[in-house]
Amino acid sequence: MSQGSNFVDYVKICCRSGKGGPGSAHLHRDKMTSTGGPDGGDGGRGGHIILKGNPQFWTLLHLKYRKHIIAEDGLSGSSSTSTGKSGKDEVLEVPLGTIAKDAETGEVLFEITNEGETKILTAGGRGGLGNWHFKSSTQQTPRFAQPGEAGTERWVVLELKVLADVGLVGFPNAGKSTLLSVVSAAKPEIADYAFTTLVPNLGIVSYRGDKSFVMADIPGIIEGASKGKGLGYRFLRHIERNSVLLFMVPADTNRSITEEYEILKRELKAYNSELMQKPHILAVTKSDMLDEELKNEMKADLPTNIPTIFISSVAQKGLTELKDLLWAAIAG
Repeated sequence: MSQGSNFVDYVKICCRSGKGGPGSAHLHRDKMTSTGGPDGGDGGRGGHIILKGNPQFWTLLHLKYRKHIIAEDGLSGSSSTSTGKSGKDEVLEVPLGTIAKDAETGEVLFEITNEGETKILTAGGRGGLGNWHFKSSTQQTPRFAQPGEAGTERWVVLELKVLADVGLVGFPNAGKSTLLSVVSAAKPEIADYAFTTLVPNLGIVSYRGDKSFVMADIPGIIEGASKGKGLGYRFLRHIERNSVLLFMVPADTNRSITEEYEILKRELKAYNSELMQKPHILAVTKSDMLDEELKNEMKADLPTNIPTIFISSVAQKGLTELKDLLWAAIAG
């Protein structure tokens, strides 16, 4: 299976929680008592369907083929006011950054962002009350009990937004995958043509001893991505969760560095203007092909409102300084 088919960031599933067990209408009987009072217990709760955050997962692949998730029904109450057993909950472990939405309305139900965090996706029905609840001065031996509540059935969409400290933003072939492969242990697919990266790649970058941060190589933006052109929306979704955005423009771009940076910024802003509030850093990549004179000429034409650095992943130039800039932005 290729890396692309392994990464699943969208699934639609039908969830049916368990129905509550019926209450019991039992009347107490034993050797000494032939006409005892009501002692029917309550029904058990139906099983919930629950999402639970697990940082070991990085994709929704394990849920792709589970189209119907069904929790157990609660059992009926019994004599001696014994409550029926609750239906078993169905716990679905999901990566951090998973958002649950109602498939019909598109309403966001909740999101899972912390390890071990649990949220109920569909609640099980409550168990019915046993007949002993209905005993009164006028009705000493009620021979009825409540039925259990029905479970809930709904179609739900789960979407994953990659959680990372640094998101790499650039057009295809800007050198994002190469940078990630050099500064982390990630092994993204790399080739000298556009659109090699079809799924986000995550890498852990070690920084000055015992520190580290997570970097995400997000598939290249194309002009018009914010309008849904190409796979634009799916990729831009992942950028929303990154703390710092590292814009990457190659030294051999056909446009000026500033022009390319402005186009990238425009695409992000059109998609979600809040992305402009995040710290931005600009890296001019593939700069091993520049001599000092060319660099100085380019510096005069760089955008002034963003920290900028010249790097070469292949020649490993400027990478320590880049990590320093990124760390300061993350920690800041």
